[in-house]
Amino acid sequence: MAAQPSDSTRDNTTEPLVDSDPNRRSAAEPWRPRSYRRSTTADSALAGIGQGEIAQLFAGGEAGGRAFRWLLNDGRRLNDLAEIVAGLGRQLTEGGLPLQRLYLGQRTIHPQMGAIGYLWNKGDPAAQVIEREHSVVSGQTYLSSPMRRLYEDGEKLIRRKLTGPDAVLDFPVLHELKETGATDYAIYLLEIDDEARASISITTNAPEGFSDAEIASVGAVMPLLAMIVDSHEWHRLAKSLLEIYLGEDAGRQVLGGSVRRGQSTTIAAAIWFCDLRDFTAISNQLPRDEVIALLNDYFDAMARPVHAHGGEILKFIGDAMLAIFPMQDDLDRDHKCHIALRAAQEAFDALDALNEIRASAGKPPLRVGIGLHAGSVSYGNIGAVIGNSARLDFTAIGPAVNLASRIEGLCKGLNRPLLASKAFASPCGSMLVPLGKFDLAGFPEPQDIYGLPD
Repeated sequence: MAAQPSDSTRDNTTEPLVDSDPNRRSAAEPWRPRSYRRSTTADSALAGIGQGEIAQLFAGGEAGGRAFRWLLNDGRRLNDLAEIVAGLGRQLTEGGLPLQRLYLGQRTIHPQMGAIGYLWNKGDPAAQVIEREHSVVSGQTYLSSPMRRLYEDGEKLIRRKLTGPDAVLDFPVLHELKETGATDYAIYLLEIDDEARASISITTNAPEGFSDAEIASVGAVMPLLAMIVDSHEWHRLAKSLLEIYLGEDAGRQVLGGSVRRGQSTTIAAAIWFCDLRDFTAISNQLPRDEVIALLNDYFDAMARPVHAHGGEILKFIGDAMLAIFPMQDDLDRDHKCHIALRAAQEAFDALDALNEIRASAGKPPLRVGIGLHAGSVSYGNIGAVIGNSARLDFTAIGPAVNLASRIEGLCKGLNRPLLASKAFASPCGSMLVPLGKFDLAGFPEPQDIYGLPD
């Protein structure tokens, strides 16, 4: 890969050169999608390709037609958009287009990411994936980019010669591309449902640049490419949002078809239930924004170790969190209990670090109780069906979950940060010590409770 120039206007100069990030609709207000209506037929996506456009595919040589056929027959079947970008670049190049660089940028919906880019340089075996945060919309890189012109002003194509008497270098990125040896540049808008949500740019270092026929030929590929990008974005969006809101495994099961109410399986798991102490009193005293920030910091401390050790975070319930560490078989039981306990200890370390920061700001420390148990749970869909509508939750339920919750409820009274059942403590040996038998609401027999050594 050829070395990319630095960009003094970018926040992170170690990132590769990109046109910008397509995540802004107007200078005053960040982009918000009006809709995400998925095109359901090829006809709707290809409606803009008439006989004239098909003729344009071959007007500039073999490249456009070759790329179109590849996308239609093979490219659309690839699961990864990065593979499609790399394959498209190779097809255009092998078809005779003097391509130096190809960049596809698209807006997306994600808590951290505002846009995703795919950068391919001639000779690269794969395209590089570039993720951008939402804050990029206020950066100078985007504000002074050709992408902004496409997304905000409605232009369909921007073409710029970079050398010779017809050169126009009216965007900073063009100066950078010229320094890499580029002679010609074009960026196309990919319209999806009449909205500007993606774009693709091409660059060449051929002495004469692109011909007008080559620019038109590549442009004729855009409707088909827009359809494919739309399809991939919908799949990525569904997968991403389901994982974010349900958890990785739960989201994967729902996306795989586990959507009927009552559809569930019985699995064995180490069960984690944690709760923030005195949250009601804290939330009644603080402004709303401070309460939200406090909860986010607290959940970060609890959730990150669970996620890092392979746990599945199923839900946040006010200031409580339910997670499971699924067990594959009996041999896996001891391992998962050890992992869940290790995650709890790391969560306490993270909470200690958070409390040091809070103390430096004159804020009181946060305290938490964690209840741990091991047992069988029903893992699947519960909820309400009203006519043709439904509101379901994919979660874990059963006596084992109830016991973990009740055990956590003892933490405050016993002044212990962590308590566990005998079923959980047994595999953990001397790491947990017996504290006695305790009555728990809803359970007829007293339960053996264990805790961390003093």
